Amino acid sequence: MAIERLTRNDRWDTEDEAAREAAAAHRPLTREEAQALRLKDPPLSPWRVLKVQAGVGAGVALLAALLTGSRAVGWSALYGAATVVLPGVLMARGMTSRLSSVSPGASAVSFMLWEMVKIAVSMAMLLLAPKLVQPLSWPALLVGLVLCLKVYWVALLWRGQKKS
Repeated sequence: MAIERLTRNDRWDTEDEAAREAAAAHRPLTREEAQALRLKDPPLSPWRVLKVQAGVGAGVALLAALLTGSRAVGWSALYGAATVVLPGVLMARGMTSRLSSVSPGASAVSFMLWEMVKIAVSMAMLLLAPKLVQPLSWPALLVGLVLCLKVYWVALLWRGQKKS
């Protein structure tokens, strides 16, 4: 009984054949199929996520102020939420501009640029926090910041839901 041994070239031929079969099975969608796909899986608006983040931040700040009886804790939590929301607004505004959707390459570069702006603004806000919020409660600031960041995870659950 002979064992068939594939050479390197034979394996490549097999992979190329599988790739050709996959490419042949792929075809562009018709207009109706594309519309049905958009209805089935609607895009999620970044503005909706930012509104929810702002609401969560305001709620956390109010709850922190009420539970601790300290306005400083509430302002600290609100500033932590603003550290997430304001840079997010900048990025969303930049990413939804016409210039960002000119081509796939421009879109990728725009995403990287606005992500860097978002990170830089967040870092600057955190560095300025002790000067802007007096007296500053770092735990409250971090709670507001983290809870607003967690809204991104909740947004993943919304992807399949229609906007009401």
